[in-house]
Amino acid sequence: MTVRFAIFASGNGSNAQALYQAIQDGKLRGELVGVFSDKPDAFVLERAASWGVPMFHLAPKSFVSKEAYEQALLDQLRSWQVDFLVLAGYMRLIGSTLLNAFPNRIVNIHPSLLPAFPGKDAIGQALEHGVHVTGVTVHFVDAGMDTGPILAQRAVEVQATREQTEACIHAAEHELYREALDQLWNEERMK
Repeated sequence: MTVRFAIFASGNGSNAQALYQAIQDGKLRGELVGVFSDKPDAFVLERAASWGVPMFHLAPKSFVSKEAYEQALLDQLRSWQVDFLVLAGYMRLIGSTLLNAFPNRIVNIHPSLLPAFPGKDAIGQALEHGVHVTGVTVHFVDAGMDTGPILAQRAVEVQATREQTEACIHAAEHELYREALDQLWNEERMK
């Protein structure tokens, strides 16, 4: 069984790129069946187009409710026959419509050692608090803000500048996300 997954992203898509490349290199067994963004100008959509992967965008504000928005997403995901949702810089909380449709099948990566520094600008939060070590967490998504069960973590030392710290965190994210998803999907195949 090949796990079919869709990536949700709101921006550049460097984690999406790393996952796509891992599949191409034979380091991640899974089939990327689609990319979604809530932002029409997100660079991740250009990346998906260059890979020949189906993509789409929906503007949340064009729907009467979060439920209606997520139902439209769910309809598209069902047409792609998605097994897992992989959040890669998706900057919206997932609501009950998607959580109920994909129980323990929505995975996120966050640039801190959760439960420390949840939410936006985790790197900035870590630097503001003066920590010497931060990191990366892969976790299941639940109804909270970065509160779901943790699948994997990796520590990253804070560097001299924010830019250097971000580069180290991105490198750790790209490696850890692939490893965590590969392990999760191997367990899924063995069921």
